[in-house]
Amino acid sequence: MIAHLHGRVLEFETDRLVLDVGGVGYEVRIPLSTYYALAPSRPDGLPEGDVALKIHTHVREDALELFGFFTAEEKALFERLIAVSGIGPKLAQVVLSGMAPLEVLQALAGGDVATLTRIPGIGKKTAERMVVELRDKAGEMVEEAGAERPTEGGTPAGSQTDLVLALVNLGYRQNIAERAVQKVAKELGEGASFQDLLKRALQSLSRA
Repeated sequence: MIAHLHGRVLEFETDRLVLDVGGVGYEVRIPLSTYYALAPSRPDGLPEGDVALKIHTHVREDALELFGFFTAEEKALFERLIAVSGIGPKLAQVVLSGMAPLEVLQALAGGDVATLTRIPGIGKKTAERMVVELRDKAGEMVEEAGAERPTEGGTPAGSQTDLVLALVNLGYRQNIAERAVQKVAKELGEGASFQDLLKRALQSLSRA
């Protein structure tokens, strides 16, 4: 079972990469949180230097897939998610692409079904099941991360980076998403909630 890989990135996309480890190329699926953490900096669009990833090996009858994460916290959350009935590894990857990991944990700990359902592929019933099965453990993980454990009713407002990630995951190009987020953040001000910002950004993009 592969649990860790360290090597040079040969191919780099928003949802996957190929890592050269001792001359062997491993295809690894990644969430957007890991993609942005690796921050491509070379002219060819690849990360600079070697990359180390925490790996979850998913074995099926017809395939073996590797899912990679920049931090142990991302991997731990991913493995908690796939333990929920109805959530496979690809949907768990979408969850970590649609929201920042800490925001996912805060939504779970706070029972914030509305926030979870804005992630593509997560309906109300799935979100409710996630909360029921993961709420207590998510609260513990939030506290371990040194963040405030939310109360019932919602999570703190997400950052502009989180909002851009959500829009990109919904299919908008990053530069367009960034412009929309900057515009609505200026219009609504610092006190606006993540939900209000997302709603206004989507309205703005639908009129563009």
